[in-house]
Amino acid sequence: MGSFYYRGKRDMRRKDREIKDLNKVKEIIAASHCCRLGFRDGERVYIVPMNFGFTEEEGKLVFYFHSAREGHKLDLIRENGVAGFELDTNYQLIKADIACEYTARFQSVIGSGKIEIIEEEQEKRKGLLEVMKQSTGRTDWEFPDQMVNAVTVFKLTVSEYACKEHE
Repeated sequence: MGSFYYRGKRDMRRKDREIKDLNKVKEIIAASHCCRLGFRDGERVYIVPMNFGFTEEEGKLVFYFHSAREGHKLDLIRENGVAGFELDTNYQLIKADIACEYTARFQSVIGSGKIEIIEEEQEKRKGLLEVMKQSTGRTDWEFPDQMVNAVTVFKLTVSEYACKEHE
């Protein structure tokens, strides 16, 4: 699973909900439709929902994203080089007769890592393919040079994460 596995500073309070198996973590990521990226923006936090793709490279989770060639998130990537992320799936509200007994089922992955803009064309194509694979399940996409040059592709190499499931 790699040496980057868990959050380091704090243990998860609810150990009974913690998922450590990397294959299960990847299943939860694959079932998610949106990755929310969080960036430090001075005294604030800037959070943006993104389409994404992911893979495992050298024992680490790597997320790929694409966007326009300029914008606030790209400025923050260049400025900070780190980001947090959150994904969740399978949410289901569990109702009760008493307010404090309401709960929810869900699966989530949170973490952080190094985020960088990809300049090399082959890696950009790989990132775009991973995004399309996550969205469509297909891997037979081709990307014309004009399209590859018209977008920015960036990747988040995860350095720490936690995965939780409440069944």
